[in-house]
Amino acid sequence: MARILAITNQKGGVGKTTTSVNLAASLAATRQRVLLVDLDPQGNATMGSGIDKRTLKQTVYHVLLGEAQIRAARVTDTGTYHVLPSNRELAGAEIELIDIEQRETRLKSALAEIAHEYDYILIDCPPSLNLLTLNGLCAAQAVLIPMQCEYYALEGLSDLVQTIKKVRTHLNPQLEIEGLLRTMYDPRNTLAQQVSAQLQQHFGDKVYRAVIPRNVRLAEAPSHGIPVLMLDKTSKGAQAYLALAGEILNREAQQAQETTNDQS
Repeated sequence: MARILAITNQKGGVGKTTTSVNLAASLAATRQRVLLVDLDPQGNATMGSGIDKRTLKQTVYHVLLGEAQIRAARVTDTGTYHVLPSNRELAGAEIELIDIEQRETRLKSALAEIAHEYDYILIDCPPSLNLLTLNGLCAAQAVLIPMQCEYYALEGLSDLVQTIKKVRTHLNPQLEIEGLLRTMYDPRNTLAQQVSAQLQQHFGDKVYRAVIPRNVRLAEAPSHGIPVLMLDKTSKGAQAYLALAGEILNREAQQAQETTNDQS
């Protein structure tokens, strides 16, 4: 059964979609079966995966409203990972979902139909706490939080942690923090070093060792509609996301081993 991760941060511009696309590609490069769910009406993860959002007839919007089956809406011919795409139509979903029963768990129910077909399902959530983000948090087993090492990011992180606790209490008891990912990191920046140290002090092992640097190739890849791994696999950005994928796989292997030891 798939490991489902919601990639989210209520603060915009922290590399959330960049992380979603490039982590999906990096996990796929290690022969993992991956589905990327684009839950953002901007559809950037869709476009960044080489899919023209303007030509789509069925998207995650239709799946959430029960107007399409998830198997029909997903795109499987990308050559690497599969995508459940989105476009501007999704912006209206929040209003239309209000009167629908179990509106917070529509995505969870849809993913349950195909979860056995994947090793990882990554959900790219919008940069706000709305009904779409709640669907992502209810569907996920854990949250991956990309964040910049700056002062305002720490304040936003505190709010996000409280949100996760509330979702765990009321909607999804299994939800946990998978890890914190430092993005757009510049080691020459003293403030970045200080914030990074604070993160490690407060969250310990939850902070990934992999760090995503500021990188020209990472910025260029979306304009080509491909992950950075396909643009330049030797770039620092590509290598950083490969390292992140390896760390996630190693963590899961260690947890599985600990579970096995406890049972024996």
